[in-house]
Amino acid sequence: MNHIPVQLQSLIDAQENPFVLIDANYRIVAANRAYCKRYGTDEKQVVGRTCHEISHHASVPCHLNGETCPHQQVFATGTGQQVLHTHYDHHNRPEHVRIEGHPILGLNGELYLGEAIYPFAPTTAMDCDEMRMIGQSAAFLSCVDNLTRVAESEASILLYGESGVGKELAAQYLHRRSNRDGKAFIAVDCASIAESMFESELFGHERGAFTGCVGRKLGLFELADNGTLFLDEIGEIPLSMQAKLLRVLESGEYRRVGGTETLRADVRVVSATNRDLLEMVDQGQFRLDLYYRIAGIDVTLPALRERRSDIPALAKSMLSRMNGGRSYDLGESALARLVTYDYPGNVRELRNILQKALALSDNGVISAKDIRFDSNNLGNSETQPQPMPIPPTAAKVTTSIAELESSHIFRLLEQYGGHRRKVAEILGISERTLYRKLIRYELRDY
Repeated sequence: MNHIPVQLQSLIDAQENPFVLIDANYRIVAANRAYCKRYGTDEKQVVGRTCHEISHHASVPCHLNGETCPHQQVFATGTGQQVLHTHYDHHNRPEHVRIEGHPILGLNGELYLGEAIYPFAPTTAMDCDEMRMIGQSAAFLSCVDNLTRVAESEASILLYGESGVGKELAAQYLHRRSNRDGKAFIAVDCASIAESMFESELFGHERGAFTGCVGRKLGLFELADNGTLFLDEIGEIPLSMQAKLLRVLESGEYRRVGGTETLRADVRVVSATNRDLLEMVDQGQFRLDLYYRIAGIDVTLPALRERRSDIPALAKSMLSRMNGGRSYDLGESALARLVTYDYPGNVRELRNILQKALALSDNGVISAKDIRFDSNNLGNSETQPQPMPIPPTAAKVTTSIAELESSHIFRLLEQYGGHRRKVAEILGISERTLYRKLIRYELRDY
């Protein structure tokens, strides 16, 4: 086994987060106390064993299990890399971590990988009453990392994502990771409230405020005081209510319907939508000032088809809950069928499919014939909906146009010192349209 200088061990021990030194053969040659505490009981149980054996509980390196491996990057190029992984502690509990891998040279010039490990989400923090946020794919871990980074901020957060991706789960995760954990989390589906009832739902009402009103009602802002208010499908809020919502978001003050007393609420607002709000602004359906107020930070949640490798674990977790912990058998043919479908309804649709499959199965044995994607598709794989293929030439033209536009906007921003109004005038578009393009091409920092 390689031996490292005392000074280097002292430097490693000084790291507050878990830190480990790994050789070219994946062997751990040194680890700090934080690493040993998290993944073993003492240094003797860690040093000399492979990193994937300790932190992944796996017999092969993580890149052979589909994860990006900083070991490969460091020893192939001599440069560092940051990745997201799922690790297992010495109690075999999974947790999501951010790893910063760095090349480190020994006294004789030998190369080591130095890994600094930053845990950011134990799976227990991703539970809710009915479902769990589950996944190990790069798209999922990147999303959870983003949520974790912004959770402690008091800024309003806007969650983007298709219907059924789990926006309320993400909002609950933000709440639990924030300083408001333990306080109220109030969720409301804006699409389910009649326009005439919006003000009463948000701000409450006094007795006699309108016909049939027989008592005082507390509004959602009042109920969420000191906590988090989740406004799902915020694009469905009537234009007539948006000015009143903006006022309470800016001042924290409101009045119940029919009341004269000015009330205050300290509420962190998390909003969600599957619509293009800036397009709605252009169409006069959504206020631009409200958009800027709710979109202090925006996070996009990936569609299920963008993280297919997570489907088996999601399916097994859902089935276990549906079946009350009783045993079931999800066959390989059924799993293969689940993984190839595109899920326009995302995780919500997966759950519905599994509920049907469990009901159709014989004694809890789920096979491919039990997997039915809609009422017109009775499990025949030949009739399974498939994404429409895009001709290679068409895809190439679309990509090149986007790249040309992105490059052109970038050059204009550089030429005019980031002056967006000037750039919009040159392009012949509105500033709002330009802002949407900056979001699309990830140029908002210019």
